[in-house]
Amino acid sequence: MERILVVGATGAGKSTLARGVSERLKLPYHEMDALYFTGPDWAVNEALTDDVLRLTAEPRWIVDSIGSPEVRDLLWEKADTVLWLDYGRRVIMPRVLRRSLWRTVTRERIFGGNRETWAGWLSREHPAWWAWSQHAGRRREIERRTNDPRFAPLTALRFAHPRDTAAWLASQG
Repeated sequence: MERILVVGATGAGKSTLARGVSERLKLPYHEMDALYFTGPDWAVNEALTDDVLRLTAEPRWIVDSIGSPEVRDLLWEKADTVLWLDYGRRVIMPRVLRRSLWRTVTRERIFGGNRETWAGWLSREHPAWWAWSQHAGRRREIERRTNDPRFAPLTALRFAHPRDTAAWLASQG
């Protein structure tokens, strides 16, 4: 495990797991949302592909995302391991709701200096709406990719429950 993708639905805990694995295995951690959103008003990084090419050229890394469409295949082709947090909506929805409520109330700055807002809760792009609406599609996409012969060299570890993930992480040293 030298080049790892942590994948799953919004709210599954990808960033938390990636940070934990990064610490245990001493891998450089890259947060995809921070690479993708680089400025005010959720400005998108125009150099994303170049940035991802640069980071995946390194021998060791961990990224907390399936990857946005423009870099998805690149990430999957360069990774040697996929950690899939395949949790149901019953697990992820309370998590994403708590996180978004916290960020909204505290006005916490996130990617590119942006903040979640009360008005944002009405948008289909809000993490809560996104998590609900994209859950089944994301699961199908990850399933397809883990079975795709192009990515056959990948080791894919699929975790169906947070306790399984926690036990695996504890075993990593």
